Amino acid sequence: QVQLVESGGGLVQPGGSLRLACGGSGFTFIAYRMGWFRQAPGKEREGVACIDRNGGNGYYLDSVKGRFTISRDNAKNTVFLQMHSLKPEDTAVYYCARITPGRTCLQWQYDTLGQGTQVTVSS
Repeated sequence: QVQLVESGGGLVQPGGSLRLACGGSGFTFIAYRMGWFRQAPGKEREGVACIDRNGGNGYYLDSVKGRFTISRDNAKNTVFLQMHSLKPEDTAVYYCARITPGRTCLQWQYDTLGQGTQVTVSS
């Protein structure tokens, strides 16, 4: 059974930092591109960051470039999202995603999502 479990969300003040983690199980982790998506209330889900299978390249939503960094530890079947300089508009439920096989990161297509973790940026 494919499973993605996120952790690390919470409440943070503007300008603060958070690190999200996602553990994958039930599949060959290193064989898949992995990503993070988010969905704010009343808005569509959007791709935030994506990383290649070997961790060599990361791709980002324009609004988070320079503030967010995606990384992965294939030995531990875990993908991370380090978020700095958080803004109120980053408030959303963040989902870990397994990218659909055969799709590139920039196609932002997933076949599996985790349950999500809430990130709230507020003073």
